[in-house]
Amino acid sequence: MRKEERGNVTDEKVVTFDLKGTIKGARLVLPIALGVATYGLVFGVLAQQAKLSILEVILMSSLVYAGSSQLIVLSLWTSPLPIGIIVLTTLIINARNLLLGVAISPWFRQLPPFKAYTTLFFLADENWALTMSEFSQGESNAALLLGSGLVLFVTWISSTLIGRLLGSVVHDPAQWGLDFAFTAVFLALLVPLWKGKSNLLPWITAAIVAVAAAHWLPGKWYILLGGLAGSLVGGLRHAD
Repeated sequence: MRKEERGNVTDEKVVTFDLKGTIKGARLVLPIALGVATYGLVFGVLAQQAKLSILEVILMSSLVYAGSSQLIVLSLWTSPLPIGIIVLTTLIINARNLLLGVAISPWFRQLPPFKAYTTLFFLADENWALTMSEFSQGESNAALLLGSGLVLFVTWISSTLIGRLLGSVVHDPAQWGLDFAFTAVFLALLVPLWKGKSNLLPWITAAIVAVAAAHWLPGKWYILLGGLAGSLVGGLRHAD
């Protein structure tokens, strides 16, 4: 009876979580980590220009651990700090993590709470996309997210620190093509997530809403609204 109840938790495979999955996730994410490192260098350089100390860069990268939010905060980094605006902006940009969590929950709700929540601390756009791609191909080891997340976490902190140290040398990241690193990583991640024409409508909807919101609304609402619109359309199509 116990085995039957466990199998009915979800229609998908029973999820595993072990060292083998952790190592596999770490190995698979290495090419992506190179792009993240480049993006981290950009943040470090800009952080130096914004007069952040080395300690501030390390603390922000390890505690916030959100590249897009950290870059936006740099533009708000003035004296005195507008703490309320910084917190609100960070919440808006990172609200997309709610969508990522919902998408991956069918696998992680089978895990013990300690394993699930510890692993989700290392959730990022890149290793979420990688893990979801592996799950769609039949993988059921949730430790993939942990292994890939640990590699990205270490990569992000170390690269932002290096960028901060090199900030006095590299004055304009765009001259080195470093500003395109973030876009290149996500374009590469989109390829394995494409499942054919059934994905077309949600993706187009998300793109249209995001572009419209970026044009008509201030701030970074387009990130959340585009994600919500695409997820809603995708959910409605799946329900049909």
